[in-house]
Formats: sequence, structure tokens, C-alpha cells
Amino acid sequence: MNAPTQMAHLVPDIALRAVPQALLDALKARFKDQCSTALVVREQHGRDESSFEAPPPAAVVFAQSTTDVSDAVTLAAQYEVPVIPFGVGSSLEGHLLAVQGGISIDVSRMNQVLSINAEDLTVTVQAGVTRKQLNEAVKSTGLFFPIDPGADATIGGMSATRASGTNAVRYGTMRENVLALQVVTASGEVIRTGTRAKKSSAGYDLTRLMVGSEGTLGVITEITVKLYPLPEAISAAVCSFSSIADAVQTTIEIIQLGVPIARVELIDANTIRMVNAHSKLTLNEAPMLLMEFHGSPASVKEQAETVQEIATDHGGQSFEWASTPEERTKLWTARHNAYFAAIQSKPGCRAISTDTCVPISRLADCLLTSIAEVDASGLPYFLVGHVGDGNFHFGYLIDPASTTERATAEALNHKLVARALALEGTCTGEHGVGLHKMDFLVTEAGAGAVDMMRTIKRALDPKNIMNPGKIFAM
Repeated sequence: MNAPTQMAHLVPDIALRAVPQALLDALKARFKDQCSTALVVREQHGRDESSFEAPPPAAVVFAQSTTDVSDAVTLAAQYEVPVIPFGVGSSLEGHLLAVQGGISIDVSRMNQVLSINAEDLTVTVQAGVTRKQLNEAVKSTGLFFPIDPGADATIGGMSATRASGTNAVRYGTMRENVLALQVVTASGEVIRTGTRAKKSSAGYDLTRLMVGSEGTLGVITEITVKLYPLPEAISAAVCSFSSIADAVQTTIEIIQLGVPIARVELIDANTIRMVNAHSKLTLNEAPMLLMEFHGSPASVKEQAETVQEIATDHGGQSFEWASTPEERTKLWTARHNAYFAAIQSKPGCRAISTDTCVPISRLADCLLTSIAEVDASGLPYFLVGHVGDGNFHFGYLIDPASTTERATAEALNHKLVARALALEGTCTGEHGVGLHKMDFLVTEAGAGAVDMMRTIKRALDPKNIMNPGKIFAM
């Protein structure tokens, strides 16, 4: 597998499909002001947080209902024109780019919380509801939705990419927390998958098929997800270490001992310097674990004491506790702003993000060698990780105009993914494949498995209009 250096190398068979004026006229007639062909709107929907560039879509439809999505897809299918779902644009892997042309369907106006079933610990929302909006809507019930990828992403987008984030070590990912979906298929038909029941043995698991399909099999319009009781007590702590190795070993022992920690995040010293400058903080500029404990006051105290003892055995020091909501929010805001802090540290740069995940026992092997490689390269970077489940992210900061820097970053990413796969890990723990990891998927899953994915794609989307050019080439 050759290390990709630019989008053209990632998807060499891409060719823009013509969007007939007749389709644009039909969309304008059906959607009126909900359809825009203005360049500024199209450009906004033709980029995401990845470092790739592609021509913008030919039009943007602002859907307000499942019927809107169905009608737009039906029209696109008549003309065999690609459809790209769009939420808030926070993708890191090029999912939202119109690499084969087409129209963008923006679901951000589909932002209604449809039903809260507190007794059953479930809620059903439209695809454009964001995770923060959802938690605001359910907070009076004493429940919350724990999946937290950092960005205030839409629930539809999080489902499409099988997202997770900082709480996954305790609460799982979107795969474990989506119960049912409403989906518009490639023909414009509306189907439902799953129910509000906690389990089912009825037929193929179409919900799991759609969760993680990255918009290539259908457009998700409604989602039913699990909720959880708000913990009686929450406490957060930061602990500094003299080395990354000590912080990682502490994490491994916490997980192997079965401590039900809610979050455990690794931030390296380099990233903390960036965060301090960006968020006006004074965190100790050394490798750090940022942890959170949920439960009863007694269980939180017990968890914290156990973790502090493990950390101390590995040289952990400068434990700082945050028990009030304001203090915890300040800490987690700093963590979530790490990406933007890094981008700000090198004006004009873009970040090429990695997303490997390995078995927890192999985390130190993978991480420490990868750090040595990027340090030797001289390329500026940031490092954060949901290390409780073996997932971590480098962000290689490059000048987007520099082919040399891009090639260096992609070579580093290539080595990292190869190492993760050799350790029985994955090329993407939560960001998805999109454009950036198409070659890596073949290496990870094997040609036979990818051919099976193509078979499913052809069966459900014979005209290849649903977000084409993503996950694998047809």
C-alpha cells in the first residue's frame, strides 16, 4: 500500500458527474428558498475539517423534514446525480466533499426532539439535533446522552460515522447506543430500522448496517438513542507524569483492574502548551491524564482513591481535582479545544489527523514508537487520546501549500496505521474512513470483505448516488 499524498492519489478514479439544469430547476420548483445555488453557500457545504479540497456541490437543499429529504433524493435518483448529507461540517475525513459532484442535503434545520421516553431511557430526535441541544432538552428528566466526540456534532452525523469520544470507555460508542433509525434510501423510499426495545432478533440488523455507513447507503433522518441517569456525583482530576510511558501504563492498569472510570484522556506536553496559550490556562506542561469519575459519592471516592494510588506508583504527581460543574467544564473545554488550539499555534496550517485504535495492552507499543517517529520528523503536531479504549489522535500541522510537509505527514500516518494493524488494531477508531483511509480499509479488512461491502452498496444503491467516492472505490 502506497502512502497517499493528496486527494487525487486517494481516489484516482474520481470524475465529476454533470448536474443537469433540469434537476436544478426541479429542485428550485420543489424547495424554493430552501434550495440554494449561491457560490458562497455551495462552498460552505463543499468543505469540512479535513485538509482536502474539492469542487463544491452544484446546489444545497436545506431539508426541514424527512419528506424534504425523500423528495430531494428521488429527484437526484431520476438524474443519477450524487447526494451528500451535511450536518454541521465537523468531519475530519472528507466525508462531506462532493468529489463526484452532486447536491448537498443539509439536515441542520431538522432539529426537533421528537419524543422523550424517560421511563424507558430513550429519546427520538431528528438528524439535525446536536448533542448539546439533546442534553439541554433532556436535562430536566435527570438523564443525559453521554456520547461526546468533542465537536457539537449532529446526532445524524454521529450515527453515520459511528462516532464515540471521551466517554466511550464507560458508555460505549454510537454503535451501542443507537436503537432505531429512519432512513431515506437511494430510491427516495423511507424505511425504519429497529425499535425502542432494548433488544431484538427480528431479521437482519439494518440499524447496525446504517450506523457507520457514512451516508453511502442512505440519509439518516431520525434516530432513537439510549439515555442514562445523570450520575449522583461527578469528579474530575488531572494528573501529570514525567513521561508518556508512565501515563499510558497508569491507564492500562486502571482498565485492567476494572475501575469503572467514565473518561480518561491523554494530552502530551506539546499539546498542553498550545491549550494553555489558546484557553488562557496554567496547566502543568507535562504529559497529563484528564480523568472523570461517575457514580454515588462513595463510589466516586473509591474510584478516585484507587486511581490516585495507581498513578502514584507510576510517578503521577500534581493531582488537581475539579468537583464543581464550572471547574469540570473548564477542564473539558480545554481538552475539546485542543484541535483549535493547535491550528491557532501555526497560522494558516491544516491538520492531518490520525485515528488509530489498538487493544489496550498494545497501546504503549504503538504510541511510544509513533511519538519517536514524529519527533524525528520535525513536523509540528498535537497528541490527544481516548486512551481508556486504546484510541489516540495525532494532528500533524502542515502548510497546505507544501507538498513536502503533506508527504511527510502522510508517511507518518502510513507508518502509524501499519503499526496499529500489526498490533491487531484499526485504522479508524471513531472518525470513519471517508476519503482519507480508503486504502487502509483494504489492508485492514481484506479484499474479500471490501468486495462484500461493495455488493451491499450495489444492492442498496445501484446508481451509486449516495455519497459516492467514500469508504471504497466502486
